[in-house]
Amino acid sequence: MNENSHSSRIKPVRALTFGEALFDIIKGSAHLGGAPLNLAAHLAKLGAKPAVITAVGRDELGEILLARAKAMGIDTSYILIDTKRPTGTVTVELRAEGIPVFTINGGVAWDAITPGEKEFRALSGEEWDVFCFGTLAQRTEENRKTLERLFSKIKAKHFFYDVNLRIGYYKKEWILSSLEHTTILKMNEEEAATISCLLSGTAEVCKPFSTYKAFCHLVTEKYPGISVICITKGPRGAAVYHKGVYEEVETTPVEVADTVGAGDSFSAGFLYTFLSGHGVSKAASVACILGTYVASKPGSVPEYSKELIEELKGEGLNLNLIRMD
Repeated sequence: MNENSHSSRIKPVRALTFGEALFDIIKGSAHLGGAPLNLAAHLAKLGAKPAVITAVGRDELGEILLARAKAMGIDTSYILIDTKRPTGTVTVELRAEGIPVFTINGGVAWDAITPGEKEFRALSGEEWDVFCFGTLAQRTEENRKTLERLFSKIKAKHFFYDVNLRIGYYKKEWILSSLEHTTILKMNEEEAATISCLLSGTAEVCKPFSTYKAFCHLVTEKYPGISVICITKGPRGAAVYHKGVYEEVETTPVEVADTVGAGDSFSAGFLYTFLSGHGVSKAASVACILGTYVASKPGSVPEYSKELIEELKGEGLNLNLIRMD
């Protein structure tokens, strides 16, 4: 596909994300957060048309979240209002090199994402380029039931699973079930090690693979529906695996402000580029550029600088679609 065909694409990328929408409390300040919401926000900034399936409370934080999501270009049609539970919050402690440690509050609105028949009918009538989901929101039975129903109702070209494990909030069966529905898989190095143990051994006898290529081969052998695997490696870039080909993508070292949202921006950069018709290598390169930029700025969805946009333009993205705040 040539450059003109990229820039002349008529329909923007349509993405639907499912899961937690909340406020991260970082150093006493509230920042809009939750991986599905962060992903949607970055996709919107890149020119996609994202929607989010989640729930907020009927409270001030819920009103703020809805207003900000709309302002960022996110379709909020499927964000439910929970009259019994508050909008979710997470306390984030930043440790060395900006690595976040999360304290995730329970009994919040996104623990009960239960669309009604009206919402399911509307969702089943739409077509998406990608449906995105993770692991954390599966911590409640209500959400697992909703996700299973969405898998059967959603018409999407790709199903993107960002493993995104949080200690104490995942089980082997949730991960294995998610892999059954996945076409594009994304994880970090620690999550790759966890999944390697789940697939190749037991909790008592873990048999991690010596190379990521061998690991990716096993995953795609066990789950042939998975066509692409991305493994993020922090300041060392990322690895991608597609149709038996394994590649390493380097990134430029930066001074890290915090890594909150960096993985979500990586996902957005990869999906937007890949679903716009570029190859896996180019998508991974763009993803690393965007993820590194976000890690160098405070907050999960910082404003995109002119320098960043010029760099993305150099990668061949259609900048007529990119939103600047």
